[in-house]
Amino acid sequence: MTVKYTEDHEWIKIEGDTATVGITIHAQDALGDVVFVDLPAVGGDFAQKEAVAVVESVKAAADVYMPVGGEVIEVNEALRDDPSLANSDPLGAGWFFKIKMSDPSQLDALMDETSYTTFSAHP
Repeated sequence: MTVKYTEDHEWIKIEGDTATVGITIHAQDALGDVVFVDLPAVGGDFAQKEAVAVVESVKAAADVYMPVGGEVIEVNEALRDDPSLANSDPLGAGWFFKIKMSDPSQLDALMDETSYTTFSAHP
């Protein structure tokens, strides 16, 4: 299982031709306490870097972008009921949605964990 990261602070965990997407620890730290999450509709088809969800915190609202193009095949209903999961477990139970990737080669443009850690350390 491979995890990649975007410059917009999303993570994508790849499992075959499907992937799980969420926001990074850095993103949830910057946002503060998450109070609402607007998830995409299952069946929606989105292009890479297209805004697909919104996360709202006590400080701000931010778009969540598609790391790679694909179709949303599942959303995290638990996150709707308890948006704080995006803070307490952003890389686990706080995932946002799962997709069927339309072009896995787009993963090549994303960062690995080491590159993302370096990237996110610089404001």
